[in-house]
Amino acid sequence: MAAYAKYFDPDGARYGIPTFPFRMAPEEYATRRQLRALGLRPGGQPVAGQVLWRSRRRKTEAAYLFLIADAKPVRPMTPAKWASVHGALRARRTCRLCHTEREYEISRRLGACTPCADGFTAAA
Repeated sequence: MAAYAKYFDPDGARYGIPTFPFRMAPEEYATRRQLRALGLRPGGQPVAGQVLWRSRRRKTEAAYLFLIADAKPVRPMTPAKWASVHGALRARRTCRLCHTEREYEISRRLGACTPCADGFTAAA
């Protein structure tokens, strides 16, 4: 428990905002991912706290916390947003060389679909 004492600062005297060790934050706080799982978003509120822990690389990592009570619902996807997402995904599936839309995402490393990449490497 002594290892957790370094990051336990619920009043924010040491770190400026309420700080808790990993997995010890109170129930009224949530990270962005936890809010999203609840169908919420921070909604412009400032960071209300943080969770600190030491990673395997001996580096102090942080996750910012927001108050669940002040969070707002996630905005629904509009038809225009859906069209934009589908267009971006279509661009990822379209080969730059043969301009064919594939059923898989084109590798960024190859920069072309598999048949074009195989033909290109065979010609080289």
